[in-house]
Amino acid sequence: MAPEVQSKKRKIDDEGVLVKKAKKKQKKQREDEADLDVEAGLNKAFARMDGQLLADHIAQKTSRFGTELSPIELSDLYISANAIKDTTSYEKPRNLENLPDFLEKFSAEPEKLNNASKTCGAPHTLVVSAAGLRAADTVRALRTFQKKGNTVAKLFAKHFKVEEQVAFLQKNRSGMAVGTPQRLIDLIENGALATSHLKRIIVDASHIDQKKRGIVDMRETLMPLVRLLSRKELKDKYTDPDHPIDLIFY
Repeated sequence: MAPEVQSKKRKIDDEGVLVKKAKKKQKKQREDEADLDVEAGLNKAFARMDGQLLADHIAQKTSRFGTELSPIELSDLYISANAIKDTTSYEKPRNLENLPDFLEKFSAEPEKLNNASKTCGAPHTLVVSAAGLRAADTVRALRTFQKKGNTVAKLFAKHFKVEEQVAFLQKNRSGMAVGTPQRLIDLIENGALATSHLKRIIVDASHIDQKKRGIVDMRETLMPLVRLLSRKELKDKYTDPDHPIDLIFY
């Protein structure tokens, strides 16, 4: 075959590959858009993701936002698929109205969800939200599990100083706590928030804002989130057969 014919054929083949890739990308974008229900504030894709899909999704986002990190640092932030509880069987919309029902369904002892340990600042359930306003709404949704001597702790930055939350945790028993990633890290590191009685971490992943962004779609929330979830005292317990912490994406 003449060189000019080969060149034309290669050009046609290359263009064909590019067209196929473009069509595939457009199809994926359409599928992604179909999952984003702005009116309901939900990314419905998370309801279909099992542990492996979630682990891959979070790893991809971490690599995208953590460009300044070395391969070793990125691997330290990796959350294994084995660490993530499969909740794909849950068929109701993952909104705040259904959060209490979801917790009861995926708790080994749902009757104990309204209990609190005798240790102050040591919740059994930690819910991680992207922003203060969302966290405040989540606290209200979880008040069904609140009773006298057992308050749902508000551990987010909006309108609350760290010192105020430290004082609250030192004086109050809370079975459940809701917070934003970086504030939760700060409270764990200064010793006010204990993880000794923790049984589950719920990541409020399905919620999206008006710009169609959720907790894993923004660098300022995704990076603190993976740093929180990959802390050694938590990571070691995700697969602990005796005293496990369930890692759940809602």
